[in-house]
Amino acid sequence: MIHRTLPNLLRTCFLMTTVWLITSLTVMTPASVTGAEADLANHSEAASEMWPRFHGPDGSGSITHGNLPDTWSEDDYVWSADLGGVDVGSPIATATQVFILDSKLDSSVADDSQPSGTLDLVAFDIETGREQWRRSHRFIDRRRHARNSPASTTPAVAGNRVFVAYGDSEGAYLAAYTITGDPIWSRDLGPWSGVHGFGTSPMIDGDQVILFNSQQVDELESWQVAGDSHMMSFDVATGKDLWSTPLKATRPCYGVPVIYDPTSGDDQNSGGPSQLIAANKGNGLFGLDATTGKLLWSLAVFDKRCCSSPLIIGDLAIGSCGSGGGGNILSAVRIPKNAGDTPEEVFRLTSGAPYVPTSAVKGSLLFTISDAGIASCFDMDDDGRKCWSQRIGGNFGASPVIIGERLLLISLDGIAHVTSASDKESDVSRVELGGRVGATPAVTSKRLILRVGSRLHCLSTDSLPVE
Repeated sequence: MIHRTLPNLLRTCFLMTTVWLITSLTVMTPASVTGAEADLANHSEAASEMWPRFHGPDGSGSITHGNLPDTWSEDDYVWSADLGGVDVGSPIATATQVFILDSKLDSSVADDSQPSGTLDLVAFDIETGREQWRRSHRFIDRRRHARNSPASTTPAVAGNRVFVAYGDSEGAYLAAYTITGDPIWSRDLGPWSGVHGFGTSPMIDGDQVILFNSQQVDELESWQVAGDSHMMSFDVATGKDLWSTPLKATRPCYGVPVIYDPTSGDDQNSGGPSQLIAANKGNGLFGLDATTGKLLWSLAVFDKRCCSSPLIIGDLAIGSCGSGGGGNILSAVRIPKNAGDTPEEVFRLTSGAPYVPTSAVKGSLLFTISDAGIASCFDMDDDGRKCWSQRIGGNFGASPVIIGERLLLISLDGIAHVTSASDKESDVSRVELGGRVGATPAVTSKRLILRVGSRLHCLSTDSLPVE
């Protein structure tokens, strides 16, 4: 059991002052919540006006509309807003709102080994940058990687609900709010183990909230206990368990799963279930029945942890693994079409492969940026043929995004690189953003939301000309 440095009474008071109620299942029923069907029916925004989860609507990091300029300055921002801390959690956006996590440490706490503070879910008006509401949750930390923070995850939004996950030294938690900030439900998911800190973001599939609760059993520190890894599904309206699938735990893997629909696209698999595609070191690339959580297939293609999120191109599942010391791998596995079929690795990249950044997809083209700043383009319809590769320079943690015909890459030191999202190598422009960037941008056809240092910026993508 993890030792609690705060007295139980003080801890209880902390919890009572927040809307995050640490119980196995706490359900609230504000007047604005009338059930899942009504809430989801109220959501009628076009897909191009939504960036509802980490790395975009389908995890591909790409939208077809919008006009990203080659260069811009602070004078071009529609608005900017101050945040409480320099965090790596990415924003999400709808046509009217931006949601993001923000954290602040208690300045009065002298014990650096277990800092405490507040983790805030914050909503901004996307047109004006006005802060609409902020919901605070207490946390007590143990330790994290230097590039991690309490606000390292990305919310998810669907209909009238926004969902957020976080973890501290006492466990992992998942909660739901209305988009006006009313609490709906919260879940205490129990102890969480990972030496680098929590970093898992939720995603929505229909009436399910999916959370990849990946934990550590290998290379434990003296203060750690081994954890259990599960893919978990919860009802969006109530937070109740729908299913939980045990997975092979090694070290925490932070990718957000993606949905593969076998009845869409050119390679149709009639009769097969929709699959939840995910990646970790223990199972490799794998697919679960998206309705029941049953493990359908897996292929052990990774020898290190997976920090990036998987992608789908046609019937290929694509993921990557790596470490701070290198040895990164990007693998593409053909998804089995029928029960009993064997998954097949059809492409493997070991030179210039990403570890932390999730690659971006446009049609059959895969755009990667390695942590060391090598950008590449591959045609997955042509057996993974390399179309081009060039050294951008710098170190990268944020994932690339594609806006219309433009590819945006942002380095950790806050240099934005803009080039053509095509199979032909083209010139790269550079924009100095004025602060560190570890968060992946959020994009709609009209707005680009950038987290730079302790500030949030909004750039128009429908009025500035491309030079």
